[in-house]
Amino acid sequence: MRFPRRAVATDKEKVEKLIISAIERGVNYFDTAYIYPESEAVLGEVLAKNNVRSKVYLATKLPHGRCKSIEDAEKIFSEQLSRLRTDHIDYYLIHNISKPESWGKLKAIGIEEWIAAKKQNGQIGQIGFSFHGSQDEYMQLLDAYDWDFVQIQYNYMDENYQAGRAGVEKAAQKGLPVIVMEPLLGGKLATGLPREVDKIFKAANPERSAVSWAMSWLLDQSAVTVVLSGMNAMEQLDENIAIADLSEPGMLSAQEAAVFEPVAEAFKRHYKVDCTGCNYCMPCPSGVNIPGCFSAYNARYAMGYYAGMQMYVLNSGMSNKKGSNARSCTKCGACEKKCPQHIRIIAELEAVAKKMEPWYVRGAMAVVRKFM
Repeated sequence: MRFPRRAVATDKEKVEKLIISAIERGVNYFDTAYIYPESEAVLGEVLAKNNVRSKVYLATKLPHGRCKSIEDAEKIFSEQLSRLRTDHIDYYLIHNISKPESWGKLKAIGIEEWIAAKKQNGQIGQIGFSFHGSQDEYMQLLDAYDWDFVQIQYNYMDENYQAGRAGVEKAAQKGLPVIVMEPLLGGKLATGLPREVDKIFKAANPERSAVSWAMSWLLDQSAVTVVLSGMNAMEQLDENIAIADLSEPGMLSAQEAAVFEPVAEAFKRHYKVDCTGCNYCMPCPSGVNIPGCFSAYNARYAMGYYAGMQMYVLNSGMSNKKGSNARSCTKCGACEKKCPQHIRIIAELEAVAKKMEPWYVRGAMAVVRKFM
């Protein structure tokens, strides 16, 4: 989902170097999805060009909202095989299925029989679902079908959010592998930490990075099978592999494990909107950069006024002729229907506009635009 980009397109040269370097050093699970722009096609091209498909497990996802009939599912699946240049998908997921009713609709069009046939002919290895919803809905979905694995959002800030720790442990009890997404909460647990959080971590162990703390919290848990990290730079790949090489379940001491409680409390005091920057809400019909607005808004409280305002001017396009700032929201509600975090986006954008676009900022930007 977060492949490095060059302007509006995926930077294929950079992506290829990252993927091949990762495989050479032992990374063998690659997660993509039908709706991630260019992702399946670029991944498939790199694997085929370097003849390394047999060295990795491929995971991709079916956008169930586009499946009104089983023929729709078949068409999408065939396109995915073509994009990925493969004859089978090792780990196939129903993408972002968050309500039992959604699974019921898929059952009604024959999805269970379709999955069984695909597994029988070898086109699908394992079947699972990715989830963004309430814990109760997750528990119902977990028991609604004989799944092979699950994928959930989980990190030390989301211990009791969505499926949460209880969901991880329930899956483990059923013998299901747990694939973790958003281990760094869209990068928020890696960079731009509130100063208070940074102080807590440094006091506990000045040698550990913020990424190391976040990844170790997950890798310490035996119920966590795979951690998905959206690495888009070689430095990130290097750091994550170094952390994983030294990690094993039960490695954190009691003192280290205790650090996360005050850290989580400190984060909650500083962050206003629980946006992970997944971009599912985009594109906005009115051109608002929703994740960018929320990121800058959070930074204002976590990193200080000037850092937040600088981010906001850049992220919201207020320095361009046609801005993508929060005040441009027309309250159409298209974004709220797609948000996996169930954020009240319209109300939050109003709060962002109030704090980040006071009259003097709007006036200054109006003057700047006159000279563009």
